Amino acid sequence: MALLDVNVVSTSTTMWQGKATMVVAPAADGEIGLLVGHSPLLSVLQAGRVRITADNGDRILIDVTGGFLSLDTDQVTVVADDAELVAQA
Repeated sequence: MALLDVNVVSTSTTMWQGKATMVVAPAADGEIGLLVGHSPLLSVLQAGRVRITADNGDRILIDVTGGFLSLDTDQVTVVADDAELVAQA
């Protein structure tokens, strides 16, 4: 099964890194959902919650204050101005 390779970083640390089946993020013009095979994109993020479904089924929730997201060849990078890990279960 193909997976997304996800890396979420803030200005001070790596918040989460791993394989995922889905990422949902608060883009500037509304929420955006990313799955394997999504076309490449670059988006500004607004304050909100990044939701990640890890390959093992865990749900990772990270609040961000803004930043940007890039996706290319199933590699997702979220660079947050500030971020807080809310849950990982």
